[in-house]
Amino acid sequence: MLELSNITAGYERGRPVVRDMSLAVARGEAVGLLGPSGCGKSTLARVAALLHRPDAGTVVLDGTTVTDYRHRAPRALRTTVGVVLQAPRLSATDPRLRLRDLVAEPLRATGRRIEIRERVDELAQAVGLGGDLLTRGIRDVSDGDLQRACLARALVLRPRLLICDDMTAALDAATAAALIAAVEAYRRGTQASLLAVGPDPAVLARWCDRTVSWSSPPSDAHPL
Repeated sequence: MLELSNITAGYERGRPVVRDMSLAVARGEAVGLLGPSGCGKSTLARVAALLHRPDAGTVVLDGTTVTDYRHRAPRALRTTVGVVLQAPRLSATDPRLRLRDLVAEPLRATGRRIEIRERVDELAQAVGLGGDLLTRGIRDVSDGDLQRACLARALVLRPRLLICDDMTAALDAATAAALIAAVEAYRRGTQASLLAVGPDPAVLARWCDRTVSWSSPPSDAHPL
């Protein structure tokens, strides 16, 4: 499903955050990427999600070698991947949106407007967004409820690969457990693959088939 081979990536020329890293996630497999803050996990996750172009190495997604990233990547590849980032206030790009509009963004972007209400309501129930939460603005909900909406947005196009970058960071235990359960339920129903990134081995063990440990960044890397 996902093959990252000899990836080197960073944000300034000659200052890699990730150097020569390889990782594979098979179809239907859940893999945890474990490591401390600053080791480059999030950068590798962004490369895997087609959000950041590596300086070197190869990304193969669903059998296709990736050559373009972000909006230049073919839609068929972009919609294969769903992404949940660790800071919902940053990953929810427009603070003026209601949660319903946030979840529906990918459907509107791909022209699939006819199924918006039904699909958004279905996912709101799946992630635990009850009551009038969908009608509230991003500024008017807790980080936990916003992260529920971000997970729903990541699932709305039925991705075959879900990437969760420290999704439960700073959430209370009950909300974290609910989000993990929602991901597990989605994977049971779809056989989707999962790449879960985080610093806590106990959390990753809860929802991953295996864990890959990553101990340190390159000596000349910027912290991340």
